[in-house]
Amino acid sequence: MSRMARLAALTVVFGAWGTMSVAAQEQAPWPPVATFSIVGFDPATGEVGVAVQSRVFSVGNGVIWGEAGVGVVATQAIVDVSYGPQGLQLLREGYSPADAVKEILARDPDPDPERWTREGRQFSIMNARGEVATHTGERASDWAGHRIGEYCSAQGNILAGPGVVDDMVDAFETTEGHLSLRLQAALEAGQAAGGDTRGMQSAAMLIVQEDGGVWLNNDVVLRLQVDDDPEPIAELRRLVEIAAARIERRRSR
Repeated sequence: MSRMARLAALTVVFGAWGTMSVAAQEQAPWPPVATFSIVGFDPATGEVGVAVQSRVFSVGNGVIWGEAGVGVVATQAIVDVSYGPQGLQLLREGYSPADAVKEILARDPDPDPERWTREGRQFSIMNARGEVATHTGERASDWAGHRIGEYCSAQGNILAGPGVVDDMVDAFETTEGHLSLRLQAALEAGQAAGGDTRGMQSAAMLIVQEDGGVWLNNDVVLRLQVDDDPEPIAELRRLVEIAAARIERRRSR
């Protein structure tokens, strides 16, 4: 793992560490990052995106990754932040999302199978065509799971139950409008179904498309982060609506 990836990993895990009890900290060298996220694709525009909410500080810094013309990755649970850059690199090399998932798991050294295990990790990879594959490790903190829908995948751990990911997919598939509004609706539906059982703290969203940004040579349609807020999804909604309105005005010219 590169130095930058290690620093990003430490930012995420130490943000989560402060939310754990002393007893829990004594049982594990690194805390799980309880999270729910969604990756999604809009075939009408070619945009691909990812959104996340968690009871950790600044979750977007470690969980969500994306590159225009390549795809997006969400890496969570017993987090190895390098899964994000690895997933994008494998997509660049022509791997399908399913093969990229298999390759990343095969490369994982699993240094401490009892405590810091790859079988506790959860991640989703979607390419720039909307093809997706998701892995939930057998030892991800309960309740953990995922559901793949049409041009989307919702996944999470330490959740209220399977209704969280089910409702996220349903919301994404039935919401109209810009991709950001569909990803936002999925987060809101997940929270309404119980979300992260520890509560809320931060949320983030990333959408990419080749030359889709506001400025020249900018592939970032939007990148929004709410790093510390008692209602991060509500604050993200405020930012998303501003961004979506600006995108609509620009495209209607």
